[in-house]
Amino acid sequence: MKELESERANGTDPEKPTVCVLDSSTYVGFWVLRGLLSKGYTVHAAVQRNGKISSLSFSLSLSLSLSLSVCVCTLYREAEIVKKIRDMEGIEEGLVVYSVDVLDYHSILEALKGCCALFCCLDSQEGYDDKMVDLEVRGAINVVEACAQTDSIQKIVYNSSLTAAIWRENICSEKDVDEKSWSNQDFCRKKKLWYALAKTLSEQAAWALAMDRMVNMVCVNSGLVLGPSVAKKNPQITMSYLQGAAQMYENGVLAIVDVNFLADVNIRAFEDQSTCGRYFCFNQIVNTEQETVKLAESLSPLISLPPRYECQGSEVFAERLRNKKLNKLVEGTAC
Repeated sequence: MKELESERANGTDPEKPTVCVLDSSTYVGFWVLRGLLSKGYTVHAAVQRNGKISSLSFSLSLSLSLSLSVCVCTLYREAEIVKKIRDMEGIEEGLVVYSVDVLDYHSILEALKGCCALFCCLDSQEGYDDKMVDLEVRGAINVVEACAQTDSIQKIVYNSSLTAAIWRENICSEKDVDEKSWSNQDFCRKKKLWYALAKTLSEQAAWALAMDRMVNMVCVNSGLVLGPSVAKKNPQITMSYLQGAAQMYENGVLAIVDVNFLADVNIRAFEDQSTCGRYFCFNQIVNTEQETVKLAESLSPLISLPPRYECQGSEVFAERLRNKKLNKLVEGTAC
């Protein structure tokens, strides 16, 4: 309880509007929630209600990379996060918790009542396969449609991934990979890059519906998210992102971002009225062996190095990712 009290902000700012974070129980969603509360916002924290049940049946069907014990541990971690959010509700005067199911349009509407913005942070905490791709797309459509049907929502800040932009044949021949780039769906299916495919299709579906319904939306495409206890609290998303890591590294598109910085960019994207389109969000491109070793060490025990491993090479791979839009947002000139 003392830990929660130490996280309490000075209270809500009556001049700041009410916003919603969905799903607040994801790693990124929780840090966006914390960032908003620290700035005095009133926040509707939407946590998925029935997603855990459907996710468990999905997890048990995976035979290659997950075991029952890992799935149960993941569900336990999620329950811990939800419990912490509910405990915070008793301390933070600006926090209201809602149970939602992203496949239930009406439950989303309930959480959005009175909110002027939605921070959308959808992730499957048990990993990805072809079935989960479809579920995430359906969830994204429901979220955007719910926002379109409210009178109060003025902006969606949609969290996607750099993996929605970097995967296609012959990416090594491209000089720049920026916000105009999209991952190739057929290539992702061929290589079974289910996380990248889910982020690509769900973001594209969200954009198509937002434009059709004339909903103001911006998208934050983040690199591999790092932060406190990320290997313990966000293991499946981390490993899903790193599928094909060797190719990302060699092609200069393996990027990392600190979760605190990512949460701050989310809030800036909402507060700056000139924001538009997509924003590539990363702090660093990992393109040397020394940097890959540091990354592996930060993700221990998810990734393990051989005992007494020493760097052998000095090759530096060309950086291909560009984030000029992000730099302008941080500087205060968003688009």
